[in-house]
Amino acid sequence: MATAPSATPSGAAASGAPARPAHQAWTLVLASLGVFMTALDTLVVTTALPVLRVSLHGGLTDLEWTVNAYNLCFACALLTGAALGDRFGRRRMYGIGLAVFTAASAAAALAPTVGALVAARAVQGAGAALVMPLTLTLISEAFPAGRRGMAIGLWGGIAGLAVAAGPVVGGAVVQGISWHWIFWLNVPIGLALIPLALTRLRESFGPDPHLDVPGLLLAGAGFFGLTWGLVRANTVGWGSGEVLASLIAGGAVVGAFLWWERRAPAPMLPLTMFRRRRFAAANGVSFFLYAGLFGALFLMAQFFQTAQGLSPMQAGLRLLAWTAAPVVVAPLAGRLADRFGNRPFIVVGLLLQSAGLAWVAGLARPGLGFAELGVALAVAGIGTSLVFPTVANEVVAAVDDRDVGMAAGTNSALRELGGVFGVAVLASVFARPGAYGSPDAFVDGFTSALWVGVGLSAVGVLIGLLGPGRPAVRMPAAVTALLGGDRVPARR
Repeated sequence: MATAPSATPSGAAASGAPARPAHQAWTLVLASLGVFMTALDTLVVTTALPVLRVSLHGGLTDLEWTVNAYNLCFACALLTGAALGDRFGRRRMYGIGLAVFTAASAAAALAPTVGALVAARAVQGAGAALVMPLTLTLISEAFPAGRRGMAIGLWGGIAGLAVAAGPVVGGAVVQGISWHWIFWLNVPIGLALIPLALTRLRESFGPDPHLDVPGLLLAGAGFFGLTWGLVRANTVGWGSGEVLASLIAGGAVVGAFLWWERRAPAPMLPLTMFRRRRFAAANGVSFFLYAGLFGALFLMAQFFQTAQGLSPMQAGLRLLAWTAAPVVVAPLAGRLADRFGNRPFIVVGLLLQSAGLAWVAGLARPGLGFAELGVALAVAGIGTSLVFPTVANEVVAAVDDRDVGMAAGTNSALRELGGVFGVAVLASVFARPGAYGSPDAFVDGFTSALWVGVGLSAVGVLIGLLGPGRPAVRMPAAVTALLGGDRVPARR
């Protein structure tokens, strides 16, 4: 595939020659392994949360930060990660991101306190912010538009495999060895990927080499303030001065960030892209999909262990009913979306996630057997699987080729912010005195919080209906010429 006109790739890319099959295969494998490792670490701690609470003497707030420190730094640095790849080279920054993530994983494994663990998780998130958006950009650069849906579907399937493996791997490691080893697992994978990425991937650059440092600082400060307020509300109450001040200040700084992005000479978040209905709807879907998913998953793993008395491994295996579906469904959805469009899969998928979570909320009780609960979780998992690749494909289809890196970073950032928002909101609904005191007390808070997750997923359905109903993919000029003419409608 030819690169964007204003890009300046090196090597074979500089000649404008289409990517060879061997290069496409290496790109897909290495990008998928990178997304697997970063996605795995998003979820690998879920089944370890009850153990971490006891081992490190933490409370609900500490558990939230163990998850949210990763996701928040991930989200706030994602757009800068994409911009660094555009400026200094996507292959180079992908290798650096893998190195940062690997080193932070070792630090998390060695953490002696919950504070040290949260700090290491934050650095992990920064490393993942370099890796994740570049995986989609590298794939989009290597594959022509006609095959991109299939490639992104496989990429989504690998991400789905990480979703499926995370709770099981976490549960097995915590039960069989110790919680420290859920982080040590990343080290050999990262050490193997770094030299392969630097030698097998083709270097490419984006069209705009400028960095938006003020935008990064404003975004980080604003979203941190909002998250701090949501998390601290569990401890000090919604009416406290600390919470109100944090939420108001965070909202004001986010507003300043948006103001700056409208005037910045090289914004890291070009707000003009949101004028495109396809792009705006896809990002709204991502935010609410992950808000419902991550918020519910944060509590579901604890439900199995705290309310039902299961081991971490048993909890992880039961979560497979929910999380294993993307391995099979996501690649199939990606292929079918090239023919039928993305919106049907997005809307139906979010409806199924809403229905599955509502089913669980209606069933939940300490002595509930797994037969019916497993079916409800499977319904939610199939729904999530339909959305994973199709919303990513929708984002790529909504922008010009030169903006793919920025679009991928924007979507990934909003997705992770949705996860942070979902965990904070559902945990605040769950929190009450004695929530961990008995199985019945846990279920009371769990059920109330899960209904909020249903509502967040339902909002995603409404936003998904706003997206275009037919596929509209504009191929790069070089690919169009190879196909013998301009036969594909332009994106709108």
